[in-house]
Amino acid sequence: MNATAPLTTTRTVKLVYFAWMRERVGVPSETLDIPADLATIADLVRWLKTRGENYEAAFANEAVVRAALDQVHAKPHAALGSAREIAFFPPMTGG
Repeated sequence: MNATAPLTTTRTVKLVYFAWMRERVGVPSETLDIPADLATIADLVRWLKTRGENYEAAFANEAVVRAALDQVHAKPHAALGSAREIAFFPPMTGG
């Protein structure tokens, strides 16, 4: 009998939210099981927006949301790869 490993349909990641993103989502961070087929940051954002009004509000203007994969800044089209921590934050200004 040839047993194969079950297909993994989710993977666990830690999401961290900063500034007004944190206020709108309602938590500073959370660990979620996300669908394994989410390939990019943009895919993850679209999926998060389906989780409720608080996420919809936080990600309402996707163009201004910034992200980091394992503490490295990344563009929306960047692959999630094996990232264990994904952070979201608004644009930053200097001064």
